Amino acid sequence: MKTYRIPKTDLTVSRIAYGCMKIGGTWDHEPISSEIEKTARDTVAAALDCGINFFDHADIYTAGKSETLFGRILKSTPGLRDRIVLQSKVGIRFANDAYLSGEPARYDFSYDHIIRSTEAILARLGVDHLDLLLLHRPDPLGEPAEVARAFDELLRSGKVRHFGVSNHTPAQIELLRHYVRQPLVVNQLEFSLAQPALVVEGFMANRTGAMAEANLASGTLDYCRRHEILVQPWSPVGGGKLFKPDHPAAPLITELAAAKKVSAEAILLAWILRHPAGMQPIIGTTKADRVRASTAADDVVLTREEWYSLLAAARGQKVP
Repeated sequence: MKTYRIPKTDLTVSRIAYGCMKIGGTWDHEPISSEIEKTARDTVAAALDCGINFFDHADIYTAGKSETLFGRILKSTPGLRDRIVLQSKVGIRFANDAYLSGEPARYDFSYDHIIRSTEAILARLGVDHLDLLLLHRPDPLGEPAEVARAFDELLRSGKVRHFGVSNHTPAQIELLRHYVRQPLVVNQLEFSLAQPALVVEGFMANRTGAMAEANLASGTLDYCRRHEILVQPWSPVGGGKLFKPDHPAAPLITELAAAKKVSAEAILLAWILRHPAGMQPIIGTTKADRVRASTAADDVVLTREEWYSLLAAARGQKVP
C-alpha cells in the first residue's frame, strides 16, 4: 500500500487506516470471548498483510476492551509495535465509566482526565507511548490552557509524541492553537459519499436556500489543507447506506466496481482518496475479507467524471 508522511511529524503512514472501534465486541464490561479475540486477530492480521500500518483507537471503544485486546495482539507478536503507528482519543465520558457512576455522560478536556485517560490507554495497550493522541469531541467547558498543560506533560514524559483533534471546526482548532505549543496534525471527521458536506459546501456556499448544507462543514477541509492537518474520514463508506439496492447511487457504484474489478467498498474509498487533500480514511470492519476488499481502493484511480457522477448520484442532484 502507498504511504506518506504526516506533515509536521516523522510518521510514515499507510493511505488507509484501520479503526479498532469494534474489535472488542460488545460495549459493556463482559469478558472478551475467545471467538471475539480470534476475529480480532484475523482482522488485524489481514490489515497488516494489506499494508496497513496505522491503527486508530479511543479510550471508550467497547468500554476499553478494544485497546485491551489489541494489547494482547501486540504482546503476542514480537516487533509489531515498532512497525505500526498507534493513535487513540480521549475526552468522551460515558455515564457508567469508572469515575462517573450515576453521573451524566459528558465531554471532559480537563487536565486530570486527559492525563488519567491517556495513562489508562497505555496500560490497556501495554505500550509506553502513543504516536498520536486526539481530543475526541469538543468540550464546551474545556479550558484550552488545561489542554495545553496536559499536552506539555504528556510530551515531556514521552507518553505521547504528536497531537490532534477529532470532530473539530476551524474556530475550535484556532482556539486550541492559541494555547497549545505542539502542532495539531490530525482532524478526524465524518466524511463519505453518504456524508459529503466537507466538499459540497465549496460549491453550495453561494446558492440560495443551500446554506444549511454548506454550513455543515464551515470551511473545515480547506482550513485543514491550509494548515497541513491530516483529515481522517471516519465512517468512510457511510455505514453501508449506499449499498442498499433502492439507493439512487447503488447502480453506479455497482457498475464502477464491476468495471474496475473491485468491491463497492473500494469504490467509495477510492472516491475519498481521489480528493487532493490526501485524506486517510479509517475502515472499521471486523471481517478480514472486507478489509482485503476495501484496501483494493489503493490501486483505484477515479476519473474526474466518475468522481462527480458518484457525488451527483449520492446527493440525488447535479452540481449547480
